[in-house]
Amino acid sequence: MIIIKLNNNLSIDKALKLYKSKIIKTRQSSELVKRKEFKKPSVIKRDGLSKAVYVQKKFNSNNN
Repeated sequence: MIIIKLNNNLSIDKALKLYKSKIIKTRQSSELVKRKEFKKPSVIKRDGLSKAVYVQKKFNSNNN
């Protein structure tokens, strides 16, 4: 939960700006999109492995 403490001299616009920046910094919106649909752990592992293979091939082809 993101908490923004309001002072008497802090306007609502400034508080909203701080709130938006905190959401972006904590990547809360991307986490919500990721959790929108359930993925089995085996599918997540398979996707990570395929990405690692792709990156490895890409860097190995650049070195040769």
